[in-house]
This record gives sequence, C-alpha cells and structure tokens, in this order.
Amino acid sequence: MSAGREAEQLRVIAEVVGIAAERGIEVWLRGGWAMDFYLGEITRDHRDVDWFAWAEDAQSLAGELLKRGYEPLPGPPPEQQLDFLRDGVDVSFALLARDEVGRVVVGGGPWRGEPWPEGMLDGPPGRLGRLRCAIVSPEAQIEIKQMMPVWVPGMPRRAKDADDIARLQAALRDRDGIA
Repeated sequence: MSAGREAEQLRVIAEVVGIAAERGIEVWLRGGWAMDFYLGEITRDHRDVDWFAWAEDAQSLAGELLKRGYEPLPGPPPEQQLDFLRDGVDVSFALLARDEVGRVVVGGGPWRGEPWPEGMLDGPPGRLGRLRCAIVSPEAQIEIKQMMPVWVPGMPRRAKDADDIARLQAALRDRDGIA
C-alpha cells in the first residue's frame, strides 16, 4: 500500500469517527479495515473504507459529510448504501435497521429486512495506534466474508477474503487460548 493512500484512508476514518461522535451517530467499520482494527495492525492494501450506519441516521450523516467536502458517488440505491469520495478515498456506508424482534437487518434496497449475523455490532472497539473505532465483531466479519458469495450469487470468492478469514480465525484462537 502506498503510504500516502494509507495515511489518507486513516485520516478519513478518524474524521468519520469524529463526525459520528459530534452528531451522535453510530458507525462501525466493516471489511478489511475492520479486520485491521481488530488485529491492531495494517495487513494489506485497502481499496476503500467500508462502514455500517443506521438507516435512520443516513440523512444527517450524508448532510454532514457533504458539508465537509465529501462528494456523493453513484452506487446502490441510497436507501441501501451511501457512497462518497474524499481526497481520493472511497467511503461507503451500508445502512442498517432493526426488524420487529430487534435483529439487525439490511436497511434498504433489494435485501431490505434480511438479517445480518447475530452479535455483529456487539464486539469491542478496534484500535490502530491511537485511533479507536467501533468495528463489526470478528466472528461476524468471518461469517460475512464466508457467506457473501452465497448471499450475492455471482460474487466470486476472493483470495483476500480467504486470507482475511484465516487471519481472523487465528486471532480468535489466540484470544481464546486455543492451539
């Protein structure tokens, strides 16, 4: 990864964490950066920065990002995901909701109401250096990476996802003291 892109992505992550705190909006890192924040180290190059946020906060979050110079990008339906560009960094927010029994579900779009993994938002925050951030639990990260090609037919299994799963499983074994 180029040091410049990595630094820009980390700056954007810090900025989003700050915006969320100022506005009282919950956000969770997902994808590769969530793994790195869980592991406490940068493991690979990242193409973008992926987040989860509540659908009910989407308008407020989008408004604040636009005020701070984030440019909207075309992508999935805006009731499903918000996509932005800032200083060459792609940032996306997949939107969440709760169903009638309180499960975390897809907030909009064609999979609206489909459940995400149980406990996905219940893990401890992650950390890279001095930067702390809410992240998707490592167990949910593994499930999402394993299931995405099943949930979205036609999406190929990617080598980086297999590598990420192996890293997360090893870290969980170490955490739990399992050889």
